[in-house]
Amino acid sequence: MTADLNTLLTALYVKIDDEIEGTRWLGRPPLLSDSELICLAVAQALLGYHSEARWLRYAHKKLLSFRS
Repeated sequence: MTADLNTLLTALYVKIDDEIEGTRWLGRPPLLSDSELICLAVAQALLGYHSEARWLRYAHKKLLSFRS
């Protein structure tokens, strides 16, 4: 990811996380928060991946290193 896209997605995540109410779920806790999932969807659209399979391959290869 470029620095500009990384900055945009970070700002988007912070804004979304501030706006979304507390997390609610039944059963197991989710692996991703709602804010993280929305940011991934926006990144997919901004990077022009229309195919879910291609997006998942790209995300696994390029974005996995950002996960803590």
